[in-house]
Amino acid sequence: MHSSSADSPPLTATGLDVRPFRALTYQRHDPGHLARVSSPAYDLVTPDGRERLAAADPHNIVRLILPGGTSGPGSAGAAGLGGRPGEDTAARAARTLREWEAAGVLVRDGDPALWLYEMQPAEGAATVGWLGAVAVAAAGGRAVLPHEDTFPAAVEGRRALLQATATDLEPIVLAHDPEPEVADLTRAALSGTATMELTDSDGVRHRLWRTTDAEVLRRLPAALARAGAVIADGHHRFAAARALHRTHPDGDCRVLALLTPMGSGGLRVQAIHRVVPDLSLEAAVEAAGRGFTVTEIPAGPDPDALADAVRSAQAGDERPLFLLSDGRRLVALTEPSAEVRATVPAEAPSAWRGLDVVLATSGLVGHLWRRPDDPGSLLVAHDVPEALGLAARRTGVALLLRAPSPTDVAAVARAGARMPRKSTLFVPKPRTGLVLRPHAD
Repeated sequence: MHSSSADSPPLTATGLDVRPFRALTYQRHDPGHLARVSSPAYDLVTPDGRERLAAADPHNIVRLILPGGTSGPGSAGAAGLGGRPGEDTAARAARTLREWEAAGVLVRDGDPALWLYEMQPAEGAATVGWLGAVAVAAAGGRAVLPHEDTFPAAVEGRRALLQATATDLEPIVLAHDPEPEVADLTRAALSGTATMELTDSDGVRHRLWRTTDAEVLRRLPAALARAGAVIADGHHRFAAARALHRTHPDGDCRVLALLTPMGSGGLRVQAIHRVVPDLSLEAAVEAAGRGFTVTEIPAGPDPDALADAVRSAQAGDERPLFLLSDGRRLVALTEPSAEVRATVPAEAPSAWRGLDVVLATSGLVGHLWRRPDDPGSLLVAHDVPEALGLAARRTGVALLLRAPSPTDVAAVARAGARMPRKSTLFVPKPRTGLVLRPHAD
């Protein structure tokens, strides 16, 4: 269910607190080198993907953001690349970071700057935003609003890495209220030779301009101070920064963030799908049939044909609609019963109650399948092919969802509610490793 944003109020009256910062970047800026040493965001890197990235260059950023593999900081031991016996992964990342700085692989800017960041996919409009240091604990506490739940172990892993390295290794992403002056400054700055440029494996061209112009550094933070924002990507990293701030309450706690506008020039939202391992499609459908109307959708076992059938089924306007697949067959669930709908708390904000992912998590996964929403029981996949492949490998069932709109996400955040963890995938994603932010001035 989509809500209208035509007359929606701003996210907050307190406004964003954004400052320029002295960045840490790779000494070499040529596109080929940047492509080899950068990485997708840490939570999008698979175990095989991590090994490929680490093998691509001895200084690939994945050695810092996932020093112990995709399980991340906090895992025991020092297995992996370059570890010392008994050294935990966060300490390893901090040591590696210091070594790269000492060797001149990474260099620190002399002056504070803001960074204009453009992401241009092979097809469609570009997404443009600004990298800045954003206050985590702004006045009133509502300048930056989350919209998803987090998982405590993942927050602790990011907090340990943040504390050990004293560096923001990758930006979170914020979608801010439209602000005309920000749009004007962005248009004016999109010119000249970019400081950095590369094209990633998905065909997205990333261009960044380092900006030290005094007028921009004055006007842009002042304009963003009139806007609030929703966290589009990086809930765990934002929560980790808050947790670190609680241990150092006297510090000026900030986090590296890419600020993009809601609407034109901003991000798109895609669904994040679920996979329940060790659950046969027959058992899943039998249980789901107690609360939904079940319809078999003709689809060939070929992965491409199955993915096409998913897209066709999701293109309709019937809501809610959930699709189940074991990687071979496809089944639709529609018309949830009153019993299933009753699993969604009636006292919750209406924007939250209307989300497909909420009904799927509470009514289907929790109530009918009796599975908890935790990383061991409910896996996530960032696109349909990944979900179908994971379901087949884990002898499980893929639960394929449709994406909420950006308006839905903003409405949930405004209401002070949280979607289930890993509900939204905002795209395109900034490339990790291009700009880092050390905490010390």
